[in-house]
Amino acid sequence: MILTPPPSPPPFHSATRHHSRRKALNFIRPPNLHLRTTTTVNAIRQDVDTFTESSGYLFELNTSEAESLTDYNISKIASIYRKKPLIVLRRVLQIGNTLGKWFALRYIDSISERSDMMFEVRASQLREILAKLGPAYIKIAQAISSRPDLIPPSYLNELSLLQDRISPFSTEIAFNTIEKELGLPLNQLFSEITPEPVAAASLGQVYQARLQDTGQIVAVKVQRPGVQAAISLDILILRALAGLIRKAGKFNTDLPAVVDEWASSLFREMDYVNEAKNGVRFRELYGSLKDVLVPDFYIARTTRKVITMQWIEGQKLSEVKDLYLVQIGVYCSFNQLLEYGFYHADPHPGNLLRTYDGKLAYIDFGMMGEFKQEFRDGFIEACIHLINRDYDSLANDFVTLGLLPATADKDAVTKALTGVFQDAVARGVQNISFGDLLGNLGTTMYKFKFQIPSYFSLVIRSLAVLEGIAISNDPNYKVLGGTYPWIARKVLTDNSPQLRSSLQSLLYEDGVFRIDRLESLLSESLRARTEKALVKVEDIASNEAVKQIMSFTLTEKGAFVREILLQEFAKGLDALGLATVESFTSAATSNIPFAPSPPSSLTDEDMINLRNLHRLLQLLSGSPNIEDANDGVEAFRQYTKKRTNSEEVSLILNELTSVQDIVPLLNVIPELPPDLQQQLIRLPVDLVGKFVSRVAARTIRRALL
Repeated sequence: MILTPPPSPPPFHSATRHHSRRKALNFIRPPNLHLRTTTTVNAIRQDVDTFTESSGYLFELNTSEAESLTDYNISKIASIYRKKPLIVLRRVLQIGNTLGKWFALRYIDSISERSDMMFEVRASQLREILAKLGPAYIKIAQAISSRPDLIPPSYLNELSLLQDRISPFSTEIAFNTIEKELGLPLNQLFSEITPEPVAAASLGQVYQARLQDTGQIVAVKVQRPGVQAAISLDILILRALAGLIRKAGKFNTDLPAVVDEWASSLFREMDYVNEAKNGVRFRELYGSLKDVLVPDFYIARTTRKVITMQWIEGQKLSEVKDLYLVQIGVYCSFNQLLEYGFYHADPHPGNLLRTYDGKLAYIDFGMMGEFKQEFRDGFIEACIHLINRDYDSLANDFVTLGLLPATADKDAVTKALTGVFQDAVARGVQNISFGDLLGNLGTTMYKFKFQIPSYFSLVIRSLAVLEGIAISNDPNYKVLGGTYPWIARKVLTDNSPQLRSSLQSLLYEDGVFRIDRLESLLSESLRARTEKALVKVEDIASNEAVKQIMSFTLTEKGAFVREILLQEFAKGLDALGLATVESFTSAATSNIPFAPSPPSSLTDEDMINLRNLHRLLQLLSGSPNIEDANDGVEAFRQYTKKRTNSEEVSLILNELTSVQDIVPLLNVIPELPPDLQQQLIRLPVDLVGKFVSRVAARTIRRALL
């Protein structure tokens, strides 16, 4: 369904029933309508496809057995094949024999030092083996083929052919299935239809057709015969193998449960009614995003084995160098995983297209996942704590996500996580690879009995595949780095009690306001690519940065951060008043001979508040960030002691009176919408109220002590 245009596409044919009577029509296609296949399907078509020829014996189920496999139920599958021990044995021997021979040949190549010479040959052989074994193994290969950073190019090229260029089954069988499922003759359903499939994938194959009643060009996908029976037995075998591997390797992750989660999604994918409903929901949630295209679905012409949808033209995203659409994909994935929790769990390159008008098209909605709200919030918190090197909180996040048992030694885990992640995080958020993080975590996961919850396996797969597609466009691209700006923006704007509590804890460490972390979140949120434009933060002028920060803090979404800023301004102004009085007192007493210097009334907290005020003024004036102190509260305290009270007061007064620094702030005020200007006018009143309350509380506290 997602193949590139052929040199000479097969013509539309009249949708008469009998293959021998189909005659070409003088059909003029609309502009830019081309059948997408790099080789004409006639060239690869066989009377019996490779899968059926090699594994057709798996299809031998009676009607009641076949009907019982519409939904995934491992107990039913086991009960069916418990009565068919010879078929199970034959399948196990087939898998072991074909894959065993291939691994033996690879071993012989390695010891005979001709691995490089035989690379392409072995890659082609592996593709042929997987095609013969069928859909379950093809699905695994599709996921692997999305990671150009993990597998050699020869294997990548061969395995990518399994995405949509598998040998098709008989068109006669396909047309019979369409008529049986939709209950009408083919010529009453379609005025034209391609005589051969334009794409063939693991579970079905696609025809291009024109609807009889509306004339709309559509894609008609027909399910392969026998796929449910074959997948059911393969899952039974893989699940048993997963149990043996878990026991032998003493893994903490429930590997059979991971297989169950994958199998459940695979069974849902085989129900085309479910896929159409998924597509409709996906279109409602994400179809309005700029430059994202989701096809329309024809529910009335869809059954469990036949699905009809809008025809989409384009090229695989992995085959074109379009970094803009990669960013659009990252933004759309952020919305899927962290905004609504309904995500595409199978975003391999065959399911993502670049349309000819430059949009990102999603197709094939059989394998979708649900990410619950509590896990979405936990995932966001884990990312924030990772970037800010808060490994204590990160250990707690892993417990929340179910990755770590609650009985684990938190101190030991924190120490291990620090060792695993500190080097990666030190390179900066934009250089953190999702794949590298998983790889570095391997030993620690085993030592502390980490486990991969079944719900999380599809999330990891989706992120890993997405990063693989991005890497094919830009080898240096990192999905976490591309997603983090949106995560930062969500943490700053979301009204979820859990995320607000997390933001509060992040910004106040041991009672100390970490303005460096707020600056980091604000600057990262400015990097977030919007639907309207892809703007790099480096390209944002000082005025524009100030405008965006003010626009954010003055809106309803920025109310929580605005309250924090007002509170910290009040603290800073209070400390500034004390420091100013103390500076004048010190200056006056210094002129009196032999007069002792009065003791400082400023506490460490006052000094921190004073320097935070300085940084807040710099932030709002668009000045570059001063020295970052992201190594913990002690380092931050040390930073606050670098200047004396008088020096800090002098710097702040200069900041307040410097016309050059205030100009960016004054320039953006007229550019703000009227409602935000009104909100800005009310801020001084709120600030004075907080300042008076703080001064009164401090006065009473000192009077009583």
